[in-house]
Amino acid sequence: MYKTVLFPLEAGPEAKQVAGTALELAQLCNSRLVLLSVVEVDSETDPDATAAALAQATAAAAQLLEQAKTLFEQQGIESQTIERQGNPAFVICDVADEVAADLIIMGCRGIGLTEGGHLESVSSRVINLSPCPVLIVP
Repeated sequence: MYKTVLFPLEAGPEAKQVAGTALELAQLCNSRLVLLSVVEVDSETDPDATAAALAQATAAAAQLLEQAKTLFEQQGIESQTIERQGNPAFVICDVADEVAADLIIMGCRGIGLTEGGHLESVSSRVINLSPCPVLIVP
């Protein structure tokens, strides 16, 4: 049913619940799980501060990916890790297309600022842009 499931990772208390749902679904469907971490780049701040923040965020993302990969492999789930930089919603949808994901599973807590200055959740934008079905875990 779902051969390839894309799971964009987030740090935070809700992430464990989403990971549990991703694990159950991957086991039920015998899916390959693609773990994605997106480091958002803020180009409007001081370049030196941005470089330091980017390095710190990249290191944190790599650690999060490794922890998740280990967790899923301990449960017998094949997983692949991908780390990217950019706008989270766009990157998630681009990666879903690249890996031919049959499903994206993600939480609903991430919020970003849209071009119009309105707050909009990353999950809401992914739902509108995704090349495949999206499962949102509250």
